[in-house]
Order: sequence, then C-alpha cells, then structure tokens
Amino acid sequence: MAPTITGLTATDLRFPTSISRGGSDAMNTDPDYSAAYVVLTTSTGVEGHGFTFTIGRGNELCVAAIEAMRALVVGLSLETIVADMAGFWRSLAGDSQLRWVGPEKGVVHLALAAIVNAVWDLWAVVEGKAVWKLVADLTPQQFVGLIDFRHIADEMTPSQALALLERQAEGKAERETRLLRDGYPAYTTSAGWLGYDDGRIRDLCHAAVAEGWSALKIKVGRNRDDDIRRCAVVRAAIGPDRLMMIDANQVWEVDEAIDWVRALARFDPYWIEEPVSPDDILGHARIAAAVHPVRVASGEHAHNRVMFKQFLQARALDVVQLDNCRLGGLNEVLAVLLLAAKFEVPVCPHAGGVGLCEYAQHISAIDYLCVSGSMTGRMTEHAGQLHEHFVDPIRIDCGRYRLSGVPGFSARMHADTISRFRFSPTQTAHAIGEAAAVLSIAV
Repeated sequence: MAPTITGLTATDLRFPTSISRGGSDAMNTDPDYSAAYVVLTTSTGVEGHGFTFTIGRGNELCVAAIEAMRALVVGLSLETIVADMAGFWRSLAGDSQLRWVGPEKGVVHLALAAIVNAVWDLWAVVEGKAVWKLVADLTPQQFVGLIDFRHIADEMTPSQALALLERQAEGKAERETRLLRDGYPAYTTSAGWLGYDDGRIRDLCHAAVAEGWSALKIKVGRNRDDDIRRCAVVRAAIGPDRLMMIDANQVWEVDEAIDWVRALARFDPYWIEEPVSPDDILGHARIAAAVHPVRVASGEHAHNRVMFKQFLQARALDVVQLDNCRLGGLNEVLAVLLLAAKFEVPVCPHAGGVGLCEYAQHISAIDYLCVSGSMTGRMTEHAGQLHEHFVDPIRIDCGRYRLSGVPGFSARMHADTISRFRFSPTQTAHAIGEAAAVLSIAV
C-alpha cells in the first residue's frame, strides 16, 4: 500500500560553528551552520527527511515558509506525487499566493527545497534505494517526467532532454560499476577558511595531502596582501601538481575581481569562485574573458534554472556550482544538469555547509551516470564538519566520495542531534557552549 503523507514538522537547527571560525569567508565572517529540517510522516509509518541550509539568523524564516506549504503536501499520496513529479514540483513552486513572495527565489524557494528533498528521501526509502540509484534506474522518459521545463524550453525542451538521456543510457551500467569501484573525485574546502591563521592553514594542507587530497580550496577577498601570502602558504604546502582553487564569496566589483585574480595568477589557481554578485551574469562573463585560463566558477547562490540558463547562454561560467538547497530541490537540480550538459560545462556541486555533502554525492553520481557521462573537470566539494550528526554520513577515501547504498537521500539526522541543536530565541550562552562541545570542530 502506497503511503499517504499525514504530517509535516519543521525544526530550526543551528550549530555554533562561528566559535571556531569554521565556514568563515570574506562575506560571511561568523556563520553558524543551520538547517531548516523537515520530517514528513505517513500513513504507513515510513518517514521522509529533508532540509535546507542557512548560516544562522533567518533560519526561522525558512521554517515558517516550510510550514506555510503544509497544506500543499499533507494529504497527498506518494503514488500520486511520483506519477507526476514535475506537476507536484510546479504546484509548490507556482502556488498562486506563495509565488508572490518569490517567485522561485529566496526564502520560499529554500523552503521548497527542504520539502522536495524530503519527498525524494521518502520515495527512495519506500523503493529501498539510495536516491542516486533510484534516479539512475529510471528510464530516460521517466527522468524527463521529473522536470518542469517552463522558462528553459528555448534551450532545453523535453524532446532534447530525452535524446540526451537516451544517448547516455548506453554506457550507464559500465559507469555505475566504475563509480562504485573507484568513487567520485572531490576537493576539500576545510583547509582554507578565512578565519584560520597561516600556521593552521599550513598544517591542514599538509594533513590533506597526507590523506590523499589532490585539490584544495582557499578563501580570499578580504585583503590582497594577505591573500598573496596565504596562497603562497597553500601552494608551498601542496606542491605544484595539486589543484588550488580560490573563492571570494561575492565581495568584489567586476574590475576589482579582474585585477585581484591577475595578482593571484602566479599561484596557478584552477578557478576563481563567486568573484562578484551572484546575480551579475554579464559581470561574470567579463571576468571569465579577462582572467582566462583561470576558470570562473559560481552558482551556489543562483536561485533557479532560469538564472543558470542565462549564465550559460552568456558564457559566463566555466564551472557550474549548483546547490541542492538554493535551487528548488532535486527536480530543479536535474534541469540544471541537463542545461550544463548541453553547454558542455562541468558541474561541481556546492557542498560547503551542514548536510550539503550528503546531498551532493547523489547529484554528482546522477550527473555522471545519467546526464554528462563524464568525470572530466568535475569534482564534488567536501567540507569536513558535522557529518557525524547524520544517520548515513558521507564516506571519503583518498579524496574521493564512496557512494552510499543506504535507502534515502542521506538527509536524516540523529534524534539526539535534533534534540541538542534545536534553536530557541531564548537559548542561553551556557546552552550554546554545551552544543559547541559536541561539535566535530576544534573550538
């Protein structure tokens, strides 16, 4: 008997990562990694878990937006949803009243992602498959049926998507064998947070090299002289053959970005990430032309498939860094994967936040197995914090993701974590300190 969704709960979870400066960058100096966490209960007792990611204040707005969608979800059967996933997604993203506070962007879209991802978790658990495997086992026709093609049909129609997916279906079984054997390439962000001093960065880089990482990212953008010194520290620690990426987190103006990246070019950065405002498509295009061969990577704040369509049309991105929580959940992610494949731009999902790595491993696997068929130029981000709070945490070996086979979307947190990190506006400093004590980060 197919389950019917009978309840939805949304919880404000916050982890005090600002204490250790973990996650710090030029724009976000004191992030407290947070999740607006959703549990869908059903008539059969099976649950679906999902979340969207924020960095502290404002997480309560996402919780409120999730609760505003309750009536659009509760009462639906999973069978009805799965029979028309594109229609289900559109019913939430295009609700005639809620869309006024979007549309398809901002807090409402973040909330949509949490619910959509929870539905995917529920579906995968019912099917007894990990989400990546659930999608990989769909036919090309079923895959196309997951996607809302509104506003991108000038670049990707359902028939074009079907043709692309059918071409890639031929070698899917062999790719799956290879993926399970070898894992998926990754890069680490954990060594280069902007709040870390040179000694800590050096030690973390040496440790990363010893662990087998071949690609590392460092935050830049606050002070040019500091960035030159810190990039020199990283390049000396990792050697000339490993990839080093730099990430400015949107703090520059266009001309400033061009000058700054040219000043750091001596350290051979593989890409510059988020050099300017995440909405500045033409600015990204100017920078990409000016700093080549340094690649321009962005997308973690690109809020829907239409933005990605225009970035790609403008040749403004060399690397697509979509985010499964900034976009409207996995359905919209699949649309962006198709667009990126058409433009032959590699996808390296954003995963610098609580639970984003757990999601991202599924996205990269789907891209490789179903859409692009390639790992060339592709890496999944890795941040080394907070994984122990998940029932099915990521597994990393020698700088590669080892895929989960556990049914679901790897989104479920332990009950103890939910109890410990549930946020209240009246939370005391003592309670925050107790929470920090159980984090997997150095304080």
